[in-house]
Amino acid sequence: MKRPRISTNLAISADGKISTVPPRPAGWGSEADHERLLDLRKSADALLVGRGTLAVDRMTMTVPGNGPQPLRCVVSRSGKYDPAHPLFHHPGGAIHLLTTGDEPGEEIAGATSHHGSLADFLSALSENHAVRRLHCEGGGQLIRALAELDFIDDFHLTIAGHKLFGGRGAATATGVPGNFLPQSLAFTNSHFEARPELGECFLTYSRVR
Repeated sequence: MKRPRISTNLAISADGKISTVPPRPAGWGSEADHERLLDLRKSADALLVGRGTLAVDRMTMTVPGNGPQPLRCVVSRSGKYDPAHPLFHHPGGAIHLLTTGDEPGEEIAGATSHHGSLADFLSALSENHAVRRLHCEGGGQLIRALAELDFIDDFHLTIAGHKLFGGRGAATATGVPGNFLPQSLAFTNSHFEARPELGECFLTYSRVR
C-alpha cells in the first residue's frame, strides 16, 4: 500500500519509560531536546499523535514561523475529543481526526473526521493530501500500532539519563510493558549525539528493509 515515510520521536527516562503514572505532560527534557522536537516537525507534511497524548500535553501541533504548517492528525479509539482543547482554537495546519473504534467519532467544528483503520487513514493521507513525510510524537500505544504494522522508517529518541520514573504501569516506547511485538524489526543507528552536560543522548534509528 502507498503510505508516507513515517518517523517517530520520543524521550525516555533512564529506565526506558516515556512518562509517569498517572501520565505527566511532556517537557521534562532539556531545551535542546525541545528544539530537536521542533526541528523534526519542520520536515513533516503531517504530524500524528494519540488522543491521550494530545490531552495530557495540551499541544497545538504547530511549527514556529510563518511557513507552511503540517496537517494535524489525531488518532482515538473512542473518538471522544474535547472541543475546548487548544488544538481546535490555535491557527495551524488542517485538523484530521481518526476514530478506529466501532462507532464514528464526534464531529468537531473546523476538523475533518475519519472512521476506519490506521493503515487506511495513512494511505488516504498519502493519496488524497500529498503527505510524503509523517511525524508521530506518541504516545506509546500509537507507536506500538505503527510498529505492529511495520510502518516506522525512522525512530528518533532522546535518552534522558537525568530522569528515573519506575512504575509497573508506566508506558514505554511501545506502550505499557506486556506482550512483545509479533516480530523483530531491525533498525540501524544513523545518528548518535551524546550531550553529557545535559544528561541526555540524541539518537536516530533507521529501519533496515
